[in-house]
Amino acid sequence: MSSSNMNVGIFFMSQTALGMLGNSALLCCFIIADFSGIRAKPTDLIVKHLTWANFIVLFKGIPQTTAAFSQTYYLDYVSCKLVLYFNRVGRGVSLVSTSLLSVFQAITISPNHSIWAQLKVRALSIIGPSLGLCWALQMLVYAFILVYTTDINVGRNVTGIKIFEYCAIVKLQRPINTLTLILLTSSDVMFLGLMMWASGYMVFILLKHKQRVQHIHRSLSIRSSPETRATQSILTLVSSFVLFYVMSVVLTAYLSVLEGTNMWVSNAGAAMAACFPAFCPFLLLRHYRSIFSLCCPSSY
Repeated sequence: MSSSNMNVGIFFMSQTALGMLGNSALLCCFIIADFSGIRAKPTDLIVKHLTWANFIVLFKGIPQTTAAFSQTYYLDYVSCKLVLYFNRVGRGVSLVSTSLLSVFQAITISPNHSIWAQLKVRALSIIGPSLGLCWALQMLVYAFILVYTTDINVGRNVTGIKIFEYCAIVKLQRPINTLTLILLTSSDVMFLGLMMWASGYMVFILLKHKQRVQHIHRSLSIRSSPETRATQSILTLVSSFVLFYVMSVVLTAYLSVLEGTNMWVSNAGAAMAACFPAFCPFLLLRHYRSIFSLCCPSSY
């Protein structure tokens, strides 16, 4: 085994282990909080779905790590389809959940006299159905992966395929490939646009709030508001998501136009795709300080 492959394997193993540990801790704390009778925040349901989506995305790190350590490791026919399919579904749910989280927080902190004030109560009732619809749509949109993914052994006997570390993907015909690209891109752009709009709106509200607080009492810190702390945490989360997501999309797009397979680009794209799920629970630590203090009282 070369040193480069060993370094790649160690990186994916560390990233996957760290992400699994963080998301498991966050999920366990939510379970403990539910049994302890702590009143749930309106955004908790969204974060729980985001955590489960993170688990699904991070699961791909297991075969990625094994393939890096053992160059003869391949997934079988069914495993290839399921791993790549649910990885894409998880990434899609992560995108939509983060977008919903930012939009809901923007509605929550909007002034009572704004046009969004009337949506505050209604938004609570549509969070659950929206998340359920999110999972259903993502599973439907990425169903084509189940058809065009195969294992290495079968792929070697098929023309027009692209072989990756442990699976092979049949290249789509140009009209189908173009239609699929437009469908997936338009969906991602729409939710990224919502995320960026909500983030910009929250920054605008925070700046206005800061000016008003400083005008009333200069010694009063903006951090004294729970809504402000929650908004700042979500803005950090959204910024991290956009950064890692855009880098992953750029690397994936570059890889798709290559005739062959560049292992460095493929590994870099997989690493960027898993960065947000791995670090997401740690970014949420400040927002859910009360829950973590219940689980680990000695830490606070």
